[in-house]
Amino acid sequence: MNIPTDKPILLFDGVCNLCNSSVNFVIERDPKNRFMFASLQSEVGQSLLQKNGLPTEDFQSFVLVDGDKCYTKSSAALKVAKEMPALWGMLYAFMIVPKPIRDAVYSLIAKNRYRWFGKKDECMLPAPGVREKFLG
Repeated sequence: MNIPTDKPILLFDGVCNLCNSSVNFVIERDPKNRFMFASLQSEVGQSLLQKNGLPTEDFQSFVLVDGDKCYTKSSAALKVAKEMPALWGMLYAFMIVPKPIRDAVYSLIAKNRYRWFGKKDECMLPAPGVREKFLG
């Protein structure tokens, strides 16, 4: 499997409505096509999870794989926010909050995301105009 390493790859829960909305949010604010995407459930997602020593059955976090670095939970979210235009990039300032506190808030949302935002029966299919941004 040939997985590109020249762009950061955002792995997300493909059946989670909140996660899918987050991916669409990033796509709309990524005019430079900086990011690639793959669901955690996909072959590419599973391969990257294994390569980075992360669980392949726990979809409670999205993951940012950037070259040989891997970020999870709040760190992944804030690293992505840093690349967003305008005021969104300023969210990166929350990196000064200790990781256990940031991740506790992230985990609370992740634990309740299906109940609060809903869940699809299968992974989302990207729209034709953005399919090239998705792996696997």
